[in-house]
Amino acid sequence: MFKLRANNEKLFILFFLFLALNMSIVNDVQAQKEGKIKTVVIDAGHGGKDPGAIGMKSKEKDITLSVAKKTGDYIKQNCPDVNVIYTRNGDVSVSLLRRAQIANEKNADLFISIHCNANASTQPCGVETFVMGEHRNAANLEVAKLENASILYEDNADEDYGSFNPNSPEAYIMLNFFQSEYKNASLEFAEHIQNQLVKRVGRKDRGVQQAGFLVLYKTAMPSVLIEIGFISNPNEEKFLRSEEGQTYIASAIFRAFRDYKVAYEKENASSDANADSDTDKLIDSDKDKVIYKVQIESRSRKVDVPSQHYKGLKNIDYYEHNGQYKYTAGKFYSKSEADEYCKKVKTSGYSSAFVVSFKNGKRL
Repeated sequence: MFKLRANNEKLFILFFLFLALNMSIVNDVQAQKEGKIKTVVIDAGHGGKDPGAIGMKSKEKDITLSVAKKTGDYIKQNCPDVNVIYTRNGDVSVSLLRRAQIANEKNADLFISIHCNANASTQPCGVETFVMGEHRNAANLEVAKLENASILYEDNADEDYGSFNPNSPEAYIMLNFFQSEYKNASLEFAEHIQNQLVKRVGRKDRGVQQAGFLVLYKTAMPSVLIEIGFISNPNEEKFLRSEEGQTYIASAIFRAFRDYKVAYEKENASSDANADSDTDKLIDSDKDKVIYKVQIESRSRKVDVPSQHYKGLKNIDYYEHNGQYKYTAGKFYSKSEADEYCKKVKTSGYSSAFVVSFKNGKRL
């Protein structure tokens, strides 16, 4: 009984520490710009005294920096309207907190963190793309632990992260309270990246995953963390170290960025046009009012019978965005009512649900 009580007290302490940390950057965060993707922050994992994972002949920090720069060069050459910012340009130490702050301060529209995976066994191989969220299996938790261990090299870790222990499962329970409102957009971007790495580069597909990464949880825009391969696998390390391998990977990330950018801007342009043309068709009682709904999930295909598929939820609706069908439940005229309903939706099994708002048929 005493041990259980002690564990609960630890969880509460961790929760309030993270709440305080989260509130401390509330004034720094900026929403993704309306209609255009103008700034991308590319984050080369690790650096300086933090080598990251170490292979037989290379260090993670060196591979990630090279791939990050190559990715940025591709974007600069092919998307001259986009401002490319790096969290580090050389072999220097940058805290996980500072990497997120850079993206927020620059009002970035996308955040891309590049890493190499590792395992005690030399057999695992392949690529996976992560977004901030709840880990669904032990393997995802281990990846998060591996990347979050960077704080052990930071001088101000206690000040920046409180009592967060990257090796404590309890710490990740608290981290999962802070789901990004950009989660669906992050998942869409992650799908673009994963498809390019698998289909064009021919890497083994380990899927799009979710886990609690400190470098992602404070970013105020769609954000992904890419594990471009296992440095612990001799064959994959050879590919990751090679000029050809790094070029292929950087090209794939660029193509994913470009495809997402085109889809996002096309969707927003059409949404603006539709909102203007449909204004007169709106019901007078809803015109110019802000309506709140609870977004349940994002799907690549339409659901045949939404009311049957989402049983137990009311006022099921959907809207299209970036080639995806976004399904919502409920319809409220106050944020507080929507927040209360969102809690009920989450207890029904939709843990990633969040509140979205609309005005004149257009999502705000």
